[in-house]
Amino acid sequence: MRHTDTAPTGGQGASDEDAYDVLGVGFGPAGLALAVALREHPWKDAKAAFLERRPRFGWHPGMLIEDATMQVSFLKDLATLRNPVSPYGFLSYLHERGRLVSFVNQKDFFPTRLEYHDYLEWAAAKFSDLVTYGTEVVGATPVRDGDEVRALDVTAREVATGRTTTLRTRNLVVATGLVPRMPAGITATDRIWHSSELLHRLAALDGREPGRFAVVGAGQSAAEAVAHVHSRFPGAEVTGVIPRYGYSPADDSPFANQVFDPDAVDEFYDSPPGVKEQFYAYHANTNYAVVDLDLINDLYRRMYRESVRGRRRLTMLPMSRVTEATETRDGVLLRVTRAMADRTEELAVDVAVFATGYGPMDAAAALGPAADLCERTGSGALRVARDHRVETGPRVRAGIYVQGGTEHTHGISASLLSNIAGRAWEITESIAAGRRLPASR
Repeated sequence: MRHTDTAPTGGQGASDEDAYDVLGVGFGPAGLALAVALREHPWKDAKAAFLERRPRFGWHPGMLIEDATMQVSFLKDLATLRNPVSPYGFLSYLHERGRLVSFVNQKDFFPTRLEYHDYLEWAAAKFSDLVTYGTEVVGATPVRDGDEVRALDVTAREVATGRTTTLRTRNLVVATGLVPRMPAGITATDRIWHSSELLHRLAALDGREPGRFAVVGAGQSAAEAVAHVHSRFPGAEVTGVIPRYGYSPADDSPFANQVFDPDAVDEFYDSPPGVKEQFYAYHANTNYAVVDLDLINDLYRRMYRESVRGRRRLTMLPMSRVTEATETRDGVLLRVTRAMADRTEELAVDVAVFATGYGPMDAAAALGPAADLCERTGSGALRVARDHRVETGPRVRAGIYVQGGTEHTHGISASLLSNIAGRAWEITESIAAGRRLPASR
């Protein structure tokens, strides 16, 4: 594979001679896995580049809580499941860092999130020649040859300066990641946070310690946020507002975990719509709004010990939802609907943390005018082939691929780390083969 020695170049007159074979939008784990796959593929002369809006590599940096562990095995890294001897796998990282033997002695498949982030940064540094940070894609314009679309001109903007440039590519791969989601009608402020910003917001307190926290949500991030602020601020009261009766454990048993296997993607993709709906109904508890059992037990033990001591700092409001959040002069006033009590009450806190999940990436935002080339389902979702190529009209030769936002076609693991190595390889294989897909299924 040919590597660029400088940042991607281009201009209003981007030409075919300057065109990239692959241009990636986003350089989180998904984009990084694609870079690894391209480098390891027999297609050696591919010209590739990646554009990343953030100023540096990062993977959920606001939730890199001390001692928080991964929910997927370290073997489901950037490469190992497709190439066990890859120099970009987690074991290669441990070997280079001098910790391989020590890690093995732990007898643990789940490293801390801090260590895994260090692994991803280690791998990303090996591709610094391909990625330009601090640059966002604002749209792509079809390049036509008669009635055929043979390439895309991608407009990129430097976040710091606003300067724009145009890059031509034969294949565009969108992997901009999940989007933090707040409840309808609630907006983030200086005291109302999404959990993705937790550590950054806490660091900005400048020594001011809130005395009352509310953490809204029922999933892993909510439970981790509750545990973190409860430990970090020993004088603070922490209230968990949970739409369920309590935190529910994730089903990580061996049979259930098969839903994340590569074969499960094939089976899901080929299933009729009704079966896809059943799949989610049966197996949503492997990933959505669930918590590791060890963390659930830890939080319950904290509450019990406080009841013994007679001072309750940690409380839970089960079957409850926040319908309004208003920042006041003194903090945040939440309106909480208590379903079992059939009443609405007010909860005054200093900080409200909404661990209310993420929405799928919006590929159309990066595609701009090129979004009109894409075929859509009756519900408006992108039609995506098994190899992650967006289905287009028969006269479109340029490839548009997506990593993420395809749960409707590729199942639960579509935006997760579990199949990241395989997804990247499938895209690379498709592009390398110059595969042409029908306009619709």
